[in-house]
Amino acid sequence: MRLSTGAELRLTGQGATAVVCVNGGQAGEVEGTWSASLEWLVRRLAPRFAELVFAEVRYRVKSWRRLEACIADARAAVRAAGRDRTLLLGFSMGGAVAISAADERSVGGVLGLGPWIPDRLSLDALRGRRLDILHGSLDRGLPGIPGVSPASSRRAFERARALGIPGRYELIPGALHGIALRSHWGALVPLPRAAAWERRVADRLSQL
Repeated sequence: MRLSTGAELRLTGQGATAVVCVNGGQAGEVEGTWSASLEWLVRRLAPRFAELVFAEVRYRVKSWRRLEACIADARAAVRAAGRDRTLLLGFSMGGAVAISAADERSVGGVLGLGPWIPDRLSLDALRGRRLDILHGSLDRGLPGIPGVSPASSRRAFERARALGIPGRYELIPGALHGIALRSHWGALVPLPRAAAWERRVADRLSQL
């Protein structure tokens, strides 16, 4: 589905509650792609949650230098999904995107997966919502390998708590930044502790 912004939306399921999934990004301004980590989760979780519709977003440009455009894509996705209740599920840079779009009318909360949440990012859009964060204990940026330190998402979580925003923060022992990778031939390859990510995301979805 083409969104009003020019981004793409892929729907799985027909449930009454939407889970809008927003991807990570990078410094370079490159064309958006489907997230291997989010796609792997959707394939595993959608058959178990018939009451949900999963809406994966493909940004026009996946770069934190174009963060406002990514946020606009996420807002358009929430509206296009057209449900009365929405959870924003943000991986990596998608954490910042989801938080910034959380003031859309139908959104009840954000679930960040290894989320990038800069210290300068306003959390005001979360007021009246919930913020839950899952982060791999071994997540970190290395030369040529993207990552987000758990310490940074913990700071954001504590900032949210100071604003009275409810939620839960959990480290996944032994988990890295991603949940799955896409092979050169297109297959999804789960990373270590992928099953642990799946269980914890499923726990959150069961509360919707």
